Amino acid sequence: MILPKVRDPRFVTIRRGGTLTDDDHRLLALWAADCAEHVLGLFEAVRPDDLRPREAIAHIRAWVRGEVTMMVSRAAGGHAMGAARDLRGAARHAAYAAGQAGAVAHVAAHELGAAAYAIKAVRAAAPDGQADAAGRRECRWQRDRLPAAIRELVLDDQRLRNDICWSVFED
Repeated sequence: MILPKVRDPRFVTIRRGGTLTDDDHRLLALWAADCAEHVLGLFEAVRPDDLRPREAIAHIRAWVRGEVTMMVSRAAGGHAMGAARDLRGAARHAAYAAGQAGAVAHVAAHELGAAAYAIKAVRAAAPDGQADAAGRRECRWQRDRLPAAIRELVLDDQRLRNDICWSVFED
């Protein structure tokens, strides 16, 4: 579970009654894509011929550019999550990160799912005893890539949803 029971209006677009601008929605999507892409190799090392997670990341970037519809990007995200179903560990989490990124076109709040699953992937891939440190490094890497326009929004979202995101955003 990565979405709250009550939707935060800051992650709902203005045209749907929230406060999120289209520009910020696109920035959230690109950041989610970066988070997912950063760990994609953990999936591809196990399933090099399965392109679904890579395609989900490509589709969310195409959605940002206006080249595909929300439905196409969301569907690609679902297919990436399907690639994870019979896997365990880092590969599974990396595919879920890509799936969550693809879904940002539909629900902006999936941005945190992409980041959280990427951190889980890195933690799962770390050598014994190094998972927490690896997760903290990944979280810092993600935060370093946050565009200024959405930085405080995402950091606040991490604080608010950390408990439903497996506490991966603790410093």
